[in-house]
Amino acid sequence: MFESIKLSDIPKQHCGVLRKSSQTRPVIWILEENGIRAIVKDFSLNGFVFRNTIGRFLVWREKKAYGRLKGLRGVPTFYRAVDGLALVMEAIPGKSIESPETLAELPETFFDELQDLVEKIHQRGVAHCDLKRAPNIILGEDGRPYIIDWAASICKTEFGLFPLSLIYDKFIQDDLKAIIKIRLKHSPESVSPAEKRYYFRRGPVERLIRPVKEKAKDFLKKIA
Repeated sequence: MFESIKLSDIPKQHCGVLRKSSQTRPVIWILEENGIRAIVKDFSLNGFVFRNTIGRFLVWREKKAYGRLKGLRGVPTFYRAVDGLALVMEAIPGKSIESPETLAELPETFFDELQDLVEKIHQRGVAHCDLKRAPNIILGEDGRPYIIDWAASICKTEFGLFPLSLIYDKFIQDDLKAIIKIRLKHSPESVSPAEKRYYFRRGPVERLIRPVKEKAKDFLKKIA
């Protein structure tokens, strides 16, 4: 799927723009081929130095995350990278859970399935790192949860050595706490006392690591 697309073709063949490019952020296009829609994150329109340094690095990192998550239901299918400067992935039909009308449609099993999905993602050595942003969690047309936008994600192999491993562990905890936060807001009766204690607990190690972790996450979000 989308195997023949070239960077030069995308601006002419797209059927929508989700986000225009800025000095440090890629343009996000919508493409369609044989009735299948895809999202394209394209750094090719950024400045020469940025796209060939930071842009290529971010494409490589996100492609690696998708490779680890290949075949996992609830994660968009990754189609391909184009010339090391653009990512083409499945467009998930559905709605962000941030809208009130979507919340009214959430199946009773939604949060349990979301928790299960996040745990499976972690088992594959990936932390999403930005689940607190409701637009990154989609209620699919099939009623199941989907997690999108892996720009800020990190792989365990990138943070395998101490003390970086402590930072990775905290990103894992942040993913889990993000799910609890969403449930506390929209389905508080489904959160157990133990989960509430886990959510509000802040140990000395976390207080020490948190500033470093937040700076790393903010940097990745600003440029991706």
